[in-house]
Amino acid sequence: MKTPLWKRVIGRILQAVIALLFISPLLWVLISSFSPQPGSSQVGGWGINNYLTLFRFQEGLPRYLLNSLVVSLVTVVFSVLVCTLAGYSFSRFNYPGRNLGFMVTLSILMVPYASLLIPMMVWFKNIGLNDSLVGVGLVLTLFQLPMSTFIMRIAFDAIPKSLEEAALCDGCNSLQALVKVLMPSVKPSMITVGLLAFLEAWNNFMIPLYLVGSENAPLPLALVNMRSQAMGAIDYGITEAGVVVLMIPCAVLFLALQKYYVRGFMAGAVKG
Repeated sequence: MKTPLWKRVIGRILQAVIALLFISPLLWVLISSFSPQPGSSQVGGWGINNYLTLFRFQEGLPRYLLNSLVVSLVTVVFSVLVCTLAGYSFSRFNYPGRNLGFMVTLSILMVPYASLLIPMMVWFKNIGLNDSLVGVGLVLTLFQLPMSTFIMRIAFDAIPKSLEEAALCDGCNSLQALVKVLMPSVKPSMITVGLLAFLEAWNNFMIPLYLVGSENAPLPLALVNMRSQAMGAIDYGITEAGVVVLMIPCAVLFLALQKYYVRGFMAGAVKG
């Protein structure tokens, strides 16, 4: 039975209202970053003075963006690589302690990472990774392991074992079967893991706060220093400009990879 026109119209209106409610904070931040505000770089009229001040702040916006990019790339590469191999191992191989190892990996979710940062800071100092962007990326990878490994395991579980067995019969070893046969099938899940890792690394504040200094600060950490003025006042203009800059890569990547993101989370939901 065809849905009446008035119901479809009301549904579209409700969808538009809900979308506007979610988008309105982002639009408010975007507009406010250009609007005149007392105590900010943009005092009189509309303009881009907040962005110019952001660009020139201390080490400079390009340096902070580069720091964020390095941390994000390290996190994405290690998260995708480690979690793909771990998910494949937990899904396909039957060895003593497999389920225990999987449960231990998931148990990382129960540990508040703030409680581990000070011991990690001491340990990283001893091994030469203190004030290192690579070190920050490795810590972020650690806390990506539980959810990402779970996603990859259910993705591999959804692939019939006969597909891998056929590759093995054709002369492939386990690694070749993984790379040539299984990875193309779990590509949406791998992209989902990479996207989640990027969003967490790009926006993370707490871990860089403990592990790096001002020169190696990623943009979220630098924004905290930018927002403070004399007498405890807050420069909302530069803060809003920084939020817009942080938001753009996340929005672009999410919109570009949205179809893979949805398919990655749905992988393994229905097994046939």
